[in-house]
Amino acid sequence: MYQWRKFEFFEEKAAGRGVPGEIASRVSCCSGGRGRVAVGCDDGTVGLLDRGFRLSYGFQAYASSVLFLQQLKQRNVLITVGDDDQPSSQSSAICLKVFDLDKVQEEGSSTTSPFCVQILRIFTKQFPQAKITSFVVLEEAPPILLIAIGLDNGSIYCIKGDIARERITRFMLQVEDGTSSPITGLGFRVEGQAHQLFAVTPSSITLFSLHDHPPRRQTLDQIGCETNAVAMSDRMDLIIGRPEAVYFYEVDGRGPCWAFDGEKKFVGWFRGYLLCIIEDQRSRKNTLNVYDLKNRLIAHSMPVGDVSHLVSEWGYIILIMSDKKILCIGEKDMESKLDMLFKKNLYTVAINLVQSQQADPASTAEVLRKYGDHLYGKQEYDEAMSQYIHTIGHLEPSYVIQKFLDAKRIYNLTNYLEKLHDRGLASKDHTTLLLNCYTKLKDVEKLNHFIKDEDGVGEIKFDVETAIRVCRAAGYHEHAMFVAKKAGRHELYLKILLEDLGRYDEALQYISSLEANQAGLTVKEYGKILVEHRPAETVEILLRLCTDGGDPMTRRGSNSMHLLMIPSPMDFVNIFVHSPKYLMQFLENYTKAVKDSPAQTEIHNTLLELYISKDLSFPSMSQENGFEEQNIKERKGKEVANGYKSVPREKGNLGKEDMNVAKDIVDRQRKGLALLKSAWTSEMDDPLYDVDLALIICNANAFKDGLLFLYEKLKLFKEVISCYKQAHDHEGLIACCKKLGDSSQGGDPSLWGDLLKYFSELGEDCSKEVKEVLTYIEKEDVLPPIVVLETLSKNPCLTLSVVKDYIARKLEQESKLIEEDRKSIDKYQDETELMKREIEDLKTNAKVFQLSKCTACTFTLDLPAVHFMCMHSFHLRCLGDNEKECPECAPEYRSVMEAKQKLEHNARDHDLFFRQLRGSKDGFSVVADYFSKGIVSKTAIPPENGR
Repeated sequence: MYQWRKFEFFEEKAAGRGVPGEIASRVSCCSGGRGRVAVGCDDGTVGLLDRGFRLSYGFQAYASSVLFLQQLKQRNVLITVGDDDQPSSQSSAICLKVFDLDKVQEEGSSTTSPFCVQILRIFTKQFPQAKITSFVVLEEAPPILLIAIGLDNGSIYCIKGDIARERITRFMLQVEDGTSSPITGLGFRVEGQAHQLFAVTPSSITLFSLHDHPPRRQTLDQIGCETNAVAMSDRMDLIIGRPEAVYFYEVDGRGPCWAFDGEKKFVGWFRGYLLCIIEDQRSRKNTLNVYDLKNRLIAHSMPVGDVSHLVSEWGYIILIMSDKKILCIGEKDMESKLDMLFKKNLYTVAINLVQSQQADPASTAEVLRKYGDHLYGKQEYDEAMSQYIHTIGHLEPSYVIQKFLDAKRIYNLTNYLEKLHDRGLASKDHTTLLLNCYTKLKDVEKLNHFIKDEDGVGEIKFDVETAIRVCRAAGYHEHAMFVAKKAGRHELYLKILLEDLGRYDEALQYISSLEANQAGLTVKEYGKILVEHRPAETVEILLRLCTDGGDPMTRRGSNSMHLLMIPSPMDFVNIFVHSPKYLMQFLENYTKAVKDSPAQTEIHNTLLELYISKDLSFPSMSQENGFEEQNIKERKGKEVANGYKSVPREKGNLGKEDMNVAKDIVDRQRKGLALLKSAWTSEMDDPLYDVDLALIICNANAFKDGLLFLYEKLKLFKEVISCYKQAHDHEGLIACCKKLGDSSQGGDPSLWGDLLKYFSELGEDCSKEVKEVLTYIEKEDVLPPIVVLETLSKNPCLTLSVVKDYIARKLEQESKLIEEDRKSIDKYQDETELMKREIEDLKTNAKVFQLSKCTACTFTLDLPAVHFMCMHSFHLRCLGDNEKECPECAPEYRSVMEAKQKLEHNARDHDLFFRQLRGSKDGFSVVADYFSKGIVSKTAIPPENGR
């Protein structure tokens, strides 16, 4: 004990307090719990003290004295044992009472008393009376209680059950057979459903297993102690104090023993501390010692007077003296205790203290930091670092790192950074610093262990990109590649292979080993470098990626969803920015292998740009404005992978290279025309390429064959004619018009008129061509003769002999038509005159109806009868309800009226009129037809503003 350090971790609280004056008698027992201290007196009263040791209220519990009391923890109930001093021949005066402190009943104007739930006689015929020396209550599941009462004859009376309702069972335990040692202390131990009872006498310690029937007795030791020197720890171990030592007992016997000299007047347990009031053998003075057994120190020591009771409540140790004074001792806060230790440089004690009292990790780390700072100040760097390592996770790493940046302490810094990575708390900067430490120390073994993590097992505990960057900068390329490969960072692995090591074949093999998705991503990233150095092999890998390994059976059996998962060739177009020749080769091979690609239109667009462009260049450039100028600037002075340089060539200096270039252009444009035709056959409604883009490409590169094909497919016949006009190809013009101007084949006959106009404006002798054109104009009746003459008159090189025969034939035809029209006019005039006379006759002369039979039933006509102006007669009964129109003539009349209504409707349908006008060779005849039917002349104009 004398080797233990003494500290003042406790301090006196509420000095000068005492038992309230309202309690006049001697305090015989006390108990803490539920925020109050209950005291029992020898006059039978019980008082309840509040936190200020003021009397909340008191009441008369017994007539004579209160022997024992205990407050329950789970319920606000007080259990007391006392003497009512009412002896009789049938029962003893000693009884147990249960008070419900939540139910207070008024006894008078000035006093209150809690409700007494039950009064139970302790001694009966089966349980003879003896002096009670100890008392303890165990709360089971409410309202069940287990009460043990120790007697001076070595017996223990036990009462179990719901005492308030007197549903109880009693049984008796005997400590030693044939002896009568008093019971000086009792203590319950609960382990699950098993209940055990420690019983202490001056000469023995016994353990009863109450869950056995009958309870099993086990003697743990042949030594004991006096009253008040018995307590239970928070681990439910029995504590007894003897003059030579303090002993701890578990269920299997004696446990730890602490050699504290002196007679133990009181033994207690408070928040992990052992409390002992020890009487000095020489001076006979009492001393209160508070022991911290875990840290082997005396947390507090102070002289005290004659103590009658030891209890704890409100986080305080409360001593009630024989003179009724109260000594209240409270523990200091953790910060105060640590400050006290720091001032004495007792950092080890401080660390043990915070760990034993289960302080929060942040507080523990702060103590460790201060200890580390103390050791660092003493230049004990290794020991300081060991303390700083324990603060990882709570102390900012930069605080420690700044202290060890000196090159002399690089080993300590390396150790700290390693631990930081082991716990997964390292940042990118920490990884950079650690790797720099390894490289400066040239410690390849540790670098291997850190990077490769013992043969490559386990998770990566550092930032991958940072590790790779540092290793590359330090020249440890193999380590950087290992990290990238282990982390699955394929793009970084390839970056090292290609940019640092230039191992292109190995990079291609690595890409081939990856899954399709990963391989596609890496090729997009580093494809330009691969195409520049290994173009053929790169194209081969791309074909495998985009064609599902080139297995036609797999592709044939795949569904559309599977096709969408395969990379599109258009995803890789940009990697061929300086190698359009290999792009063309890649797309050609792909289109041969895959016929139903979702990106077919984009592929054809790209191929058309490559085929038709005179200067083979990257397609995305060709789509911009200023095709060739931009391409020349991009590739000026640079050797490209398509087999030749783009350099200016002078006229008359056609060498072998120029001939090869010209031949290449012809071959590519031939492929382009074939692609235009194959991707837009006569069976297809829409082409498999962008028509507008194709037109732009053909026009920009003066690709006449492509333009003619596209214009013809788009039925842009006038643009086709314009192509021949620009080339002054007269034979081609006439042949084209024969093909495209035939109305029976869906052609446009008006092309002949455009052709005639072209020859009239040519300004040269083209009599042969004009005669041929006039033949087709006459055949298709495209233009009136007057228009033909007016058009050809503009060419001064043409003579009248060119149109002589044409005019003669047209005049003859016109004369015949005029004669036919005159005959028709005469016929219509005669018919019109006849109709007028009939109408006049109907208006002015009477009609005689001479029919004798009904037109409907053919029976003899009798009255009543109905006669119509159309000379039909009917019985009235045969007409039914329709008396206003002739049944025989009504259908014909209705058809005439419907035709008239239809004509009136057509008069309002302007779109129909103009469609007929545009579709007719002779627009005047359409207008005349409308007038002849009276449609135009009788069209009503709707009034404005509804008037």
